[in-house]
Amino acid sequence: MYQNYKNVEHVKPAGLDLKDRLVAVNRVTKVTKGGRAFGFSAVVVVGDENGVVGHGLGKSKDVSEAIAKAVEDAKKNLVRIPLHGTTIPHEQKGKFGGARVFLMPASVGTGVIAGGNVRAVLESVGIHNVLSKSQGSSNPHNVVKATFDALLNMRSAATVAKQRGISLEKVFKS
Repeated sequence: MYQNYKNVEHVKPAGLDLKDRLVAVNRVTKVTKGGRAFGFSAVVVVGDENGVVGHGLGKSKDVSEAIAKAVEDAKKNLVRIPLHGTTIPHEQKGKFGGARVFLMPASVGTGVIAGGNVRAVLESVGIHNVLSKSQGSSNPHNVVKATFDALLNMRSAATVAKQRGISLEKVFKS
């Protein structure tokens, strides 16, 4: 799922204290010859609030079963996000479909300034101080994926130093 990202570190759910957040539940209808068949689609974000996060989609005829399936799907897609204290290392834009998300680091005490779908992802990661702006589509699934796009393109200072082949101190001097 995350083939286009260079620095993705996949994480196994064993031993992690994961908390799940329900982002959206959608009632869907299939019209058949015998009438309408109702079902539910759920989008869930799970994270340990310490840099590990994943998202999943579950579908079922029952709401609780759809949520359970979404949580299991999210646990299969866990990744580690580089953090800089309680915020993100740098500004980053993410997009998926028609959804656009802009994330900006903030000073301590700012809090999470974000809409509901972006907030669920950022709080699951463990980011406590960040500014964000969501533009374009408000489709919860696409907004969550756009937020993941922004987070997965984040690079820590150590990663930048390693890629440039210089010491960590020189990264901050340039």
